[in-house]
Parts: sequence; structure tokens; C-alpha cells
Amino acid sequence: MSDRLPGFSTLAVHAGAQPDPTTGARATPIYQTTSFVFNDADHAASLFGLQAFGNIYTRIGNPTNAVLEERVAALEGGTAALAVASGHAAQVVVLQQLLQPGDEFIAARKLYGGSINQFTHAFKSFGWNVVWADPDDISSFERAVTPRTKAIFIESIANPAGSITDIEAISTVARKAGVPLIVDNTLASPYLIRPIDHGADIVVHSLTKFLGGHGNSLGGIIVDAGTFDWSTEGKYPMLSEPRPEYHGIRLQETFGNFAFAIACRVLGLRDLGPALSPFNAFMILTGIETLPLRMQKHCDNAKAVAEFLAGHPAVASVSYAGLPSDKYNQLARKYAPKGAGAVFTFSLKGGYDAGVSLVSKLQLFSHLANVGDTRSLVIHPASTTHSQLDDAAKVKSGAGPDVVRLSVGIEDKEDLIADLEQALGA
Repeated sequence: MSDRLPGFSTLAVHAGAQPDPTTGARATPIYQTTSFVFNDADHAASLFGLQAFGNIYTRIGNPTNAVLEERVAALEGGTAALAVASGHAAQVVVLQQLLQPGDEFIAARKLYGGSINQFTHAFKSFGWNVVWADPDDISSFERAVTPRTKAIFIESIANPAGSITDIEAISTVARKAGVPLIVDNTLASPYLIRPIDHGADIVVHSLTKFLGGHGNSLGGIIVDAGTFDWSTEGKYPMLSEPRPEYHGIRLQETFGNFAFAIACRVLGLRDLGPALSPFNAFMILTGIETLPLRMQKHCDNAKAVAEFLAGHPAVASVSYAGLPSDKYNQLARKYAPKGAGAVFTFSLKGGYDAGVSLVSKLQLFSHLANVGDTRSLVIHPASTTHSQLDDAAKVKSGAGPDVVRLSVGIEDKEDLIADLEQALGA
């Protein structure tokens, strides 16, 4: 190929992959093996000592997974990536590199309910403390910064309401505080938003959602932007201090602009163990090949469905940033000009009972706890994904009792609208 930089669709198909050198197989093979043979004792020692790159054991790395990692890093504009077993696993591995017991991180209040639960409860056992901020009030992030703050965490498009977060404004807060900005880009995918272009230092995904796209494989990924100086003020000893398990190597010094991805692999994945199955990596790679086509169809359908719901007499309100009247429309135009995503919420005039009733009457929309599938999905967050929150917290996170969440698929939009119309009419 010439010196021309490949376009997004070309990267989605080709990044990280070459024909198999042994068999000539064009599709990336599934390397379904636990471990890999060393050339000799010196080769083995160099791999274990981080003096050479190569495969040791699939918990730490695998050739199928490596193609997936390189592809997502290319799509996001990062320096390196690490694939793990789920989006939740990605969040644990990322924060393990940044936080010591007693440290804090700031998180946007509008997040996926599972992340709210993980941050509020599970992370307490590690001594990691979350401080909540309002993504609609940037000053709330500034006020939340303390000497113990080690990171800021947001979603580019927030789940469940589909609201757009002002990444650049929050990145400015993170820079001033001297901490990295972590952006969960699951609902946008790099087709709609590339957070690194707007100041993110780390990007995470649930690969289970739009990147995989077919609701058949769990996975998560961490992308290192290569933009943060981990040696600053000794805040991040996992990266800046000598690592005793690797003969005193300083990861920041040795690996430079992809040191964070290396730390996640050799300090997080190696010891915590949330490895991604090579089979799942293969399935997700296959899904990524059609990401640009699917995401555009998702967005076009979602806008049509949102416009229908906005005019229905049973609907109290629609929260979709793609609508000109939506409070996040200007941010959507800035950050996601190709479309405001496919996940959004609407409120029913009948409240909680109407929401529960609606999901049971839909026929084409599947009632389940997932998003980002080719199929259209529906859920009532207050009784499911956000049920662990009290009523006030549900409302603050965009999951009030009258709210229904849709993940709009790639079916014919007329059929989706007809299904909603019959369910609302019933």
C-alpha cells in the first residue's frame, strides 16, 4: 500500500491482520492453545523478563487476541491495547494500575448501572473510593478533585439515556489535576467518537456491545492513548517505580508511550487473570469488519424511532441527542456528527407500571439486558439494570421509574416503529 493513511472502513477490515504465514489462511485463525513453545532457554528468559515480545501463555497474550488489540487501537487512534474478558474486567485492570488503597477516582454520575454498582460496592474491598460528579456541571468535577484523586472516569455517550458528555471540558479538568481521563466509549464506538482526539488518555470498551455487534461473545478492551506522563510526581508507582517481579524495570522508562498497556498486561491481566477467549476474539474481530456499516444503520434507525416516539401521545418525553430539541444536540453535533448512537430512553406518561407493561407487549424488540446487538432490544432500567439504586439515584443516572431504554438494531425501521406502535396502543 502507498503512504496514504488507511480510512476507517479499511482499518476495520485489515488492521492488525495478515494472511497466516504457515497456511496462507486469509481470516485470522483461532489460536486455541493454552501455551507456546520457546526457541530455547534464553528465549524463554527474555520473554519472562520483558526483554522481548512474544507469546508465553494465553492468559497473558494470544495471537488471535493480538490482532483484535491492534485493530481496536488503530480504530481509536491509540498506541496499544489489551483485550480482556469483559468490559467490567477492563475497568478493574485499568484502575488497578492507577489506585492504591485509600485513593479516589472521580466518576460521572450518568453511567451504566453495572458500573455504578461496581464502583460503589465492589471496589470498596480494594480500598478504592469513587467520588461522583455531574457531567452536566463541569465545575462539579473540579470541586471533586483532592490530593487522593488518581483518575477521572466518564462515558462518551452515557448509558442508559444516550446523553453526550463534553469530553474536552472534562479533559481540561483532568489535565489541571494531573490525572488521566478514562473514557468508556462502548455506546459510541470509534466510528462515532474517538475520545483520544478530544483529550482522553485511556479508552475502555465492552466489546460485547457495538464492536462485536452480534450479541454472541463477551469481551472488553483497554486502549492506551500514549499521552500521559506516568512519572509525574510519583503518583503512579505501578508505572514509575522499579517492578521487583521484573528485575527492577520501570515500565514508563522502558516502554514509553505504550507503558500503560504493558502495565495492564503484565501487572493486571497476568495476576488477576480475566483473559479473553481466542474464540471470542475471533468472533469480535468478525463483527468489527462491518462496524461502519452497522453503526450508520443503527443511528439512522434510532433517529427515526426517536422521532416517532416524540410524537406519540403515550410518551411523556424522549431523551435522544439526535433530536434537534434535545439538550445534548449541540454536543452531539460536535462529538458525533455521523449520528448520536443507537441507545436512548423515553418516559411514559403511565409511569413505572406502564414501562413494565410496555416491554412485555413488544414483539420484535427483545426484552433483555444488553445493548449494541444487530437486533433491537428493550429494557426497563428501574426494575432491572439500575434496580440496586434508590429512586433519587435512579433519576440522577437517567433511569427513573417511568423510563424505558431502547437499543435500536439494524432491522427495517418501519417494522420497529410498527412494533412500538402496537405495544403503546395496547
